[in-house]
Amino acid sequence: MSIALSILALGFLIVVHEGGHYFVARWCGMRVERFSLGFGPAIPGLKWRSKKTGTQFQIAPIPFGGFVEIRGMNIAEDIDPEDKFAYPNRPAWQRFLTILAGPATNYLSAVVIAMVLFTCAGMRSQTAHIGVDSILPGYDAMGKLLPGDRIQEIDKVPVLATDKISLTERVSAKQGAPIIVTVLRDGKQLEVAITPKLGPDKDDKGNPIYLLGIQKTIQTELVDVGILTAAKSAIVYPVVTTQAIASGLYDIFTGAQKADPGGPKRIIDEFSKSFGHSFYRGIELLMLLSVYLGLFNLFPLPALDGGRLVFLSYELITRRRANPKIEAMVHMGGIMVLGVVMILVTLRDFGVF
Repeated sequence: MSIALSILALGFLIVVHEGGHYFVARWCGMRVERFSLGFGPAIPGLKWRSKKTGTQFQIAPIPFGGFVEIRGMNIAEDIDPEDKFAYPNRPAWQRFLTILAGPATNYLSAVVIAMVLFTCAGMRSQTAHIGVDSILPGYDAMGKLLPGDRIQEIDKVPVLATDKISLTERVSAKQGAPIIVTVLRDGKQLEVAITPKLGPDKDDKGNPIYLLGIQKTIQTELVDVGILTAAKSAIVYPVVTTQAIASGLYDIFTGAQKADPGGPKRIIDEFSKSFGHSFYRGIELLMLLSVYLGLFNLFPLPALDGGRLVFLSYELITRRRANPKIEAMVHMGGIMVLGVVMILVTLRDFGVF
């Protein structure tokens, strides 16, 4: 079930993004030739054509995303200058809105999903607990702690994820001596004795670091909120999340964090893991990736929506259209680079390197 939900969630992200392009293009009077979930030719039997609009809807085999093919957007396509349904022949502001609609719809979907989730299931409280996500092999915690456990005390001292003294610091202070870990499991408190293991690194002062051998996660309680609180939190969610993503990207560029890219397989794995834990966590990830996808596509890079918006902004400001050949070359180069990057990321997901 978690895998099925993961595939549906990934499809939702793509359909919402491309749906934004599709509906605004139609609203602006453009002819949409194809709406594809995935890249490449349609899978036999998984395509159909709308009698009303003439648009071919299809599912393609390469799961790197999707696309909406609007008449006149194909680089090699010859367009009749009198064809009012073609993308190049529409006003610049309509073309701008059509391109912007994809990322904007991702942001809007994050707001709607958050509103429904917070209203129906509640919001996470401000009290953050340390949870066990997984246990690393070769540690004494194996078989004593389980995924989903909530760590409440270390040697009878309460611990929270927001404490100034981290869990690692508390464990290392024992210098490898056994500690009593109090956990909450299935609504019951349990105490287990665990002997930490010397880690490979040292702290800032050169002291040895001892580890329990767990991958941590943050656990919080769900609290019921009113519809007004849910609406306010849903509206600010994309803003707060964008700020957090931007901060993380800054840390990556400055070397404070290490980049950890992932492709479709990684996304499916993360969705499967989240839905396997709880439906709430899976929907939270869907909200997060909706903002990620919207923000990523706004980057002013060739082949992305942001790259097209740069050219359209130039046209709106100067009242002159950029050289079509130059624009086509820029986007073609971006598509090639993006394709290579996606292939490398996918190979990395499968452990090729």
